[in-house]
Formats: sequence, C-alpha cells, structure tokens
Amino acid sequence: MMDENKQVNNSSQQLGEPIEVQQAMNSDSPAEINSHESGSDVTEHKAAQTNVPGETALTEENGIAAPETTEVDTAALAHLTQQNESLKIQLEERSTQYMRIAADFENYRKRISKEKEEMETQVKRNTIMELLPVVDNFERARAHLKPQTDGEMTIHKSYQGVYKQLVDCLKRLGVSPMRPEGEEFDPNLHEAVMREHTDKHPEGTVLEELVRGYYLGDRILRHAMVKVAAPKEDTPTEQEDQSSQEDS
Repeated sequence: MMDENKQVNNSSQQLGEPIEVQQAMNSDSPAEINSHESGSDVTEHKAAQTNVPGETALTEENGIAAPETTEVDTAALAHLTQQNESLKIQLEERSTQYMRIAADFENYRKRISKEKEEMETQVKRNTIMELLPVVDNFERARAHLKPQTDGEMTIHKSYQGVYKQLVDCLKRLGVSPMRPEGEEFDPNLHEAVMREHTDKHPEGTVLEELVRGYYLGDRILRHAMVKVAAPKEDTPTEQEDQSSQEDS
C-alpha cells in the first residue's frame, strides 16, 4: 500500500500537481474524513442547542419570574396573617359576648325561679289564710263544749278528728302555731288587743293568746292577738278615803 502511494506521489510530481493537493489526497482517508465530518456536526449541533432562542427566553423568564413569585408568596403570607388576627379578634368578641349572654341568662333564671317561689308562697298563704278561721272555730268549740253524755262525746270525738286532720294538713304545708304565752310582747309577732293590770308578771308579758298566730315556714302567716300585762294601778288607802271625806 505504501509502495502504491509512493508511486502515486511520484506520478503526481511528474505530472506537475501541487504538493498540497497530494498531501490532501494522502491525508483524507475515509475514516479521517468521517471523523472530521462527525466532529463538525457535533460542534454545529451543540452550537445550535446553545443558540436556541426558546431556551434563552425560558432562562430569562425564569430569572424574572423568581422575584415575582417571592413577592406573591410574601403578599399571600401577609394576607393570611392579617386574616388570622382578624379571626382571633372575632373569636375573643364572640367569647366575651357568649359569657355576657350566659351571665344574663343565669340572672334571668334565678330571678324567674325566685319570682315563681314567691308566687307559690303567696298562693299557699292566701289559701291557708282562708282555712285559719275554720281552725279557730274548732278550737273554740273544743274549749267551750263539755260533752256530758255518750252521744255528745261521740260527736265531740268526730269533729275533733276532723280538726286533727286539718291541723296535720297545715303542718305538712309548713304551717306552725305560735306559743307566745309567758313571753315578752313583740310587736313584730303579736297584736295587743287587751291589757291587764297585775303585779304578778312584768310589764309587757303576754298573759293570754286570744287568737292564735301562725308561721308559714320562717315567715309570719298571721299575728297572734294577745292580752298583755300592765303595771298595777295604786289604790287609795282607807285613811286617804276618810281624809278626803272630811275635807269635803
């Protein structure tokens, strides 16, 4: 092969071909040509990829979009923070309003319960006040009537049984009688309708209960009508009487 190239070179020199053409013909083998061509194609392909206008635009757009995205995120975070603070304020206001409404409702419930209790007590009081004169009549009958025969005793036991049943009903309703005899007169509990001059009891002592008083629970249902002790008046002696007659 080398001998053939030398022969070609010699013949070409003889024919007067330039030396550069001969060197080009000797060096441009098919493999080397293909390698040069493939290298140039790769270089051109890389240059084409580098100079693609779309990728350059994308790079520029990415460079511009990054600050815009950061600004949007900051604005959204600020908006969410403001919205969170607003919700907290609304929650505190609703909590305060709920506590105020709950306190008002509790006061309303207590007031209604107290009014209901007072109304029930007033109705009970009015009803019992209508029954007390009946009790008084039973007590007067027991004090004044003295049964003599068996028939009278039977009648006496009958109405006394009714009286006892009525008194038991009043006790279950919270009614209790006063026992003022021997106690000091109290205008809040007693009503003085009679006075008796005596030196056996201190002044203001309750001597007798004429009309019984009653309590309803811890309240006064009816005042007791009583007779109260008064200081004994000084009576003139016999000598004072005689002297007064002589003077006359």
